Amino acid sequence: MSTDFETPTAAARGLGSAKSGTGHHIHQRVSAIALIFLVPWFLYAVIAASRSGFEGATAWLAQPWNAILMILTLGAAFYHMRLGMQVVIEDYIAKAGMKQGLLILNTFVCFGLLAATTLSVLKIWISAGG
Repeated sequence: MSTDFETPTAAARGLGSAKSGTGHHIHQRVSAIALIFLVPWFLYAVIAASRSGFEGATAWLAQPWNAILMILTLGAAFYHMRLGMQVVIEDYIAKAGMKQGLLILNTFVCFGLLAATTLSVLKIWISAGG
């Protein structure tokens, strides 16, 4: 006779063998929901800003709301990319050392891209204000 009195719901809350699958899934879905709203704005805004040339595009990006939304879009996109690449690496790379190396590289590349693009947006925003 089993002495385990957990309900199926309580057992499901154990998060599985890795103890992180549910959280990863939720983070990926939340970033996807953010991108559902941010990407259409991004596409419309970039197309509209690019029609006015370099000076017009930098003037557009120097506006506070545009700069803030651009940084949020880039942050959500790079975070979502990092999570997606993590799943691909974990699922398809068999060697433990290679897997860990690629996961670390994935994190560094995504944070590096986020830092570079955020600094670029901030430089345009701040230089236009002065």
